[in-house]
Amino acid sequence: MATATVISLTSVTSSYLLPPNPKCMLATQRALFFSPLYHVSSNFAFSSSLEFKKCKQLRRPVIKAARTESKGVLLGSRAPDFQLLEPLTGKTWELDDFDSHPALLVMFICNHCPFVIHLKQDIVKLTNYYMKKGLAVVAISSNSVVTHPQDGPEFMAEEAKLFKYPFPYLYDESQDVARAFGAVCTPEFLLYKKDGRRPFELVYHGQFDDSRPSNNMRVTGRDLSMAIDSVLSGQPLSFVQKPSVGCSIKWHPEKSM
Repeated sequence: MATATVISLTSVTSSYLLPPNPKCMLATQRALFFSPLYHVSSNFAFSSSLEFKKCKQLRRPVIKAARTESKGVLLGSRAPDFQLLEPLTGKTWELDDFDSHPALLVMFICNHCPFVIHLKQDIVKLTNYYMKKGLAVVAISSNSVVTHPQDGPEFMAEEAKLFKYPFPYLYDESQDVARAFGAVCTPEFLLYKKDGRRPFELVYHGQFDDSRPSNNMRVTGRDLSMAIDSVLSGQPLSFVQKPSVGCSIKWHPEKSM
């Protein structure tokens, strides 16, 4: 039996001594998803024969994952219009495409963030379940490809295909959409409801659940699930909304916050 090499989840972060190689990052995630040697915890475990072991960028990681909380978006505010490309299909999506749905979940995610990687499989499970109940879902990546090429459209398409995203995964090249939504971190979750012909209005801006990559808590999706259940059943949200925690959105160098 092959011997597993264990690498801390926090070692696969947004900063490296050498520029990150996007193919190494994708090989890392493929290993997590497919390898029979891994276990779901705060660590990755990989076979020594995997492709990413050849990547020099993973030999001396610098641990600098900027921890940021979602904030500053008022409940009741309207969802801003957008027109964004889906790299996987080449289709352009806009807010009106979701107009027939009673609720819309907008997620700001990316390929490389450890906080997103920690939740990724459960995000797919949760969205698959609620999309069958009428929820519309869209994911947006707004990270700068100048500083993080592994989050670029080519690799977004591979990511969406690899993890079988049931929702469109859109590329916000200008980062204007992230700013319009008030997004500051990945992952960030904004849930909107729609009453008849009224515009989508924000009812939940918070975390997926209490789990984090390093706190050893089981991923449940409890907070976001409760919010979606309330909205789809027409009930008000009766619990405290905790902010989502993750990596800061990587703004273009000339557009830093």
